[in-house]
Amino acid sequence: MAQTETDVVIIGGGIVGLATAYQLIMRFPQLQITLLEKEREVGMHQTGHNSGVLHSGIYYKPGSLKAKNCRDGKVAMEQFCTDHGIEFDRCGKVIVATSERELDSLQRIYERGQANGIRCELIDQARLAELEPHAAGIKAIHVPDTGIVNYGQVCLKLAQIIQQKGATVELSSAVQQIHRSSERATVVTSRDEIRTRWIINCAGLHSDRISKLSGQDPHAKIVPFRGEYYVLKPEAYRLCKNLIYPVPDPNFPFLGVHFTRMIDGSVECGPNAVLAFAREGYRMLDINVYDLFESLTYPGFLKLAAKYWRVGAGEIWRSISKPAFVKALQKLIPEIRSDQLEVAPAGVRAQAVSADGNMVDDFLILEADRIINVCNAPSPAATSSLNIGQSIVEKLATRLD
Repeated sequence: MAQTETDVVIIGGGIVGLATAYQLIMRFPQLQITLLEKEREVGMHQTGHNSGVLHSGIYYKPGSLKAKNCRDGKVAMEQFCTDHGIEFDRCGKVIVATSERELDSLQRIYERGQANGIRCELIDQARLAELEPHAAGIKAIHVPDTGIVNYGQVCLKLAQIIQQKGATVELSSAVQQIHRSSERATVVTSRDEIRTRWIINCAGLHSDRISKLSGQDPHAKIVPFRGEYYVLKPEAYRLCKNLIYPVPDPNFPFLGVHFTRMIDGSVECGPNAVLAFAREGYRMLDINVYDLFESLTYPGFLKLAAKYWRVGAGEIWRSISKPAFVKALQKLIPEIRSDQLEVAPAGVRAQAVSADGNMVDDFLILEADRIINVCNAPSPAATSSLNIGQSIVEKLATRLD
C-alpha cells in the first residue's frame, strides 16, 4: 500500500468538508491538505440531495451555534456565489399559520427571529395573498432574506478552487483505520496510507463511526431519517411563487411538509421524515442490515421512537399513502391535486441522537489530540458551511506551530 505525507487530512467531500478545506487553504496556503471522499464524486449524499434553501436562521435558539453560523454563514455563502458566478435568489419565504391554535407558536418563532437579528415581519391574510396567492393562512411571518441556490454547484466550485491552490482531493477513498499518537496520525484508506499532523472529520452520515475510529466517543449515534418529496408538474408551478412553510409542530423536531421553489424554477413539496433502513437509504427498499440493526438496537432511538410514536406513525402513513401526503400539502395550498405531483428523489438526514433519546439540536464539534470531529451538522449546515469551516479553522489555528 502506498504511503503519503500531508499536513491535514479532511474526511468527507460534502459541503462542510469542502468549505473547511477552502477556509483552511485560504488562511494557511502553505499547508498540504488532502481531502478524502469515499464516493466517485464530491457532494453525493446530504449535499447532493439538498433542497437548496439559503436559510435565514429564524428558527434556531438565540445564542446557539446554529443561529450564529446560519446568519453569518448565509452572508458568506451569498458572497461566495457572487464572487464565483453561481446563481442564487434571495426570494423570501412565508411561515403560515392555518388555524388559531398555531398563532402562539407563530408568535414565538417571530420573537426568536427578532432575537436572532433576522429581518422578518408578521403579516395578515391580505398581505399573504399578495405574496402567495394560493396559500391558505390566517396569519404568517414573511422572511424576505431567505434564498435558494444549487449547493451541488457550490461544491464543484469549492473543489475546483482548493485543487487549484494545491490541495489534493482523493475520490473513491474510504477511511478504514485511524491511528493517533502524540506526534502524528495515520489514516488508512481503501487506496493508501496517509501520515498527517491533523485530521478533520466531516463525514456526515458516517461521522460517528469515523469519530470512534479515531478513539473519541461522541456519546451520540447518527440515526438516518429519509425525507421523501414530490415535485409539482410544470403546469402547477403557478401555485407556489417562492417558499411556503407551515408553523412547525412543537411536539415533533422536524419542520413539516412545505413548498420550495428551486433555483431551476421547479417546485419541491415535502419532506416527511421516516427512519431510513440504511444510512444511504434513499429509497424505501434500500436496506443495509448492519445500519438497520444498529438503529433498532440503539437505546437512544428506541426512546426517541417511544416519545414520538404517534407523530412517527403519521409520517410513515404519508410515506406509503400519496393521498395522505397530498392532504398534508393541501393544508398550505388547498388547490393542490394528486395528479399535479410527481415523485422526486429523497434525501437522508444524518441526525445525531443521544443515548437518552433526544435529538442533538445544535452543531456538535468535538476535539481530541490530532483530530477535530464534526459529529452533528444537520440543517442549516449547507447554508452555514463556510462559517462552520471558518470555526473549525479557528480551532485548528490555535494548535498549528
